[in-house]
Amino acid sequence: MAKLSLFERRRRRVRTTLKARSGTRPRLSIHRSGKHIYAQVIDDAQGHTLAAASTLDKDVRGKVGSNAAAAADVGKRVAEAATKAGVTQVVFDRGGFLFHGRVKALADAAREAGLEF
Repeated sequence: MAKLSLFERRRRRVRTTLKARSGTRPRLSIHRSGKHIYAQVIDDAQGHTLAAASTLDKDVRGKVGSNAAAAADVGKRVAEAATKAGVTQVVFDRGGFLFHGRVKALADAAREAGLEF
């Protein structure tokens, strides 16, 4: 078996802990790249994405996608889409990313827009 990177080890540890604690709540999963940030609300029981938003969406595409303001905008939009889909409580899956900067901005904006986690 190949040795896992620290990021991959952290991602697996976070996801395993979430699945043990989440119960029936969907998870708000994020991915952060160098240029963009992506967020989606996933129902693991059915394997469906209930809501999604990213800096690649058409209404945001012209803006810079790699800063905290763009991440906050994505957090607000994913929370609105989740609320429209009938989801108010989620568990936050930060993947292997540390909870600061763009990840924290997205989470705070999603909380302000009505998601509970």
